[in-house]
Parts: sequence; structure tokens; C-alpha cells
Amino acid sequence: MKIDSSMIMAADAFDFLTSLEPNSIDLIVSSPPYFIGKEYDTSLKVDDFISAHETIAPMLYNAIKPGGSICWQVGHHVSENISVPLDALVYMTFNKLENLYHRNRIIWTFGHGAHARRRFSGRHESILWFTKGKEYYFELDAARIPQKYPGKRSYKGPKKGQFSGNPRGKNPSDVWEIPNVKANHVEKTEHPCQFPVALAQRLVRALCPPDGCVVDPFMGSGTVAVAAALESRAFMGCDREPRYVKIAVDRLENLAKGRLRVRSLEQPIYQPSPGAAVANTPPHFSTSEQSSHYEEAN
Repeated sequence: MKIDSSMIMAADAFDFLTSLEPNSIDLIVSSPPYFIGKEYDTSLKVDDFISAHETIAPMLYNAIKPGGSICWQVGHHVSENISVPLDALVYMTFNKLENLYHRNRIIWTFGHGAHARRRFSGRHESILWFTKGKEYYFELDAARIPQKYPGKRSYKGPKKGQFSGNPRGKNPSDVWEIPNVKANHVEKTEHPCQFPVALAQRLVRALCPPDGCVVDPFMGSGTVAVAAALESRAFMGCDREPRYVKIAVDRLENLAKGRLRVRSLEQPIYQPSPGAAVANTPPHFSTSEQSSHYEEAN
């Protein structure tokens, strides 16, 4: 764990990125505001989102080292049941930069969220991973997860009968199920759009070398700062809202004191036991009249 190598400040993201030394950062992980009506949004227009990204994209590119990575986490903008996939807009903008290559569209899926009535309920967001150059840092072993079938053996060929899985674990794929930070989550702060530490932690493990530096120009409550500290990487970040900067500082101080509660990346997704009350089907679920009433209410 590395707390004393974290530098955070109250500042505008564009000014902050301009101040960074070119080609100095190993990894940028961030989730920018995306005009969904939060207090820190400056606009509710798609065109303004695109314009802001056309401005910030070259700043991000200039900041990272050759072989460094940018991981940009966004969701969907939904208005009047019309959904705009923001990752598509980010890709079209970032892809215009020469020598910036898209490596993965990581799907972050979670089991809980707002219930939609006129479309399927949204249960995923995206992380677009880009690298500066064709040669890049990627430490897969640091991000591996347990094998689903550790006892599986090869059934043919020269290795027939031998265990076929990698003993270090398997590639986590590009679909990650990690619980989102809702009211009862152990990491919840007053920030309205907080993502889990585990989401950033896996990116830090795989994409930032042990002596590297992670940056988040839209730091919010300091989730990426916590992830970097847990993985003993240096961190720099900013947010223009002083109260969110204070939350980030408090989280790092509590982490240093061993008081910060963080949901482990290795913790399994909760599954209620068959005997749990929440797993039992109430009698009214089987009647069409009650079901129709529930649909009208939700």
C-alpha cells in the first residue's frame, strides 16, 4: 500500500491535465461527467459531451507515456426512453488520434439499478481501454481470476489427461460483474455517481507497472486514488468540487489508518441461500392481477 505517493487537488480537469509533464503518466482511469442531470454537469446536450471530449482527448494522449493506457468509463444518456451509448461517442472521438489504439471495450455489469418501464433496465456500463502505441504494458497474471473448472483435463492431443487450465488463474475476460455502489454498499459516500474500488483496482493491477503512476482528472470521491494506493502505485488526481476532494482525502487517511471499508475484488457476488426470506416467492407473484398492479407501480 502506498498512501504518501498520492497527490490530489481541487482543480479543473483541463487545467490539471495541461499542467502534467508530457509522456509522464502510465495509466489514466476516469469517469467523466456525462450530462445525466447531476449537480456537477455543465450541460445536458450530446453535442457538448462530444465537444468536451474532442478537447480533452489530445490532453490525455499527451500526458501518458508511450505504451501507457487510458481507461475511460462511461454509461448511457437516457432521455424520454431514448438511449445514447456514450462509449460510441468516446470511441469515435478518441479514435481520431494517430497512434492511439483501442484494445478492449470492457463491460461492467451489476445486478441492481433503476427499474425501467418502457425499455429493458440498464445493468451495464463500459470502460474503453486505449494504448499509446502498438507496444504497451499489460500484466495479465496480475489480473487473473480463479479457474471455473480447475480440475479440467485435456481430452486429446499430446497433453491428453493433463490439467488444461492455467494454475495462476484465467483471463477475467471483457465482461466484469462487480456490484455497483448503492446506498448499502460499504464504500458509499455522498458522491452521487461513485463506482467501486474493485473496478479501478483490476485496471491498475494489469495496466500500471509497480513503479508507475495513475491519474484521474475527474476524481470525484477518490475511488481511483484508493485503488492505486491499495496496489502501491503513485497517484495524481483532481476534482473541481472541494467537498469531493475532502472526501477523497478522508478516504486515503482512513485507508492509511486501516479504517476504510473496501469491498474486495476477490469477494464473490452475493447469492441468497434457498432458505432466505428474499429467495422465497410470495403468493401474490403467481396471480396476474397482482402482477399487473406491480408493473403499473414500477
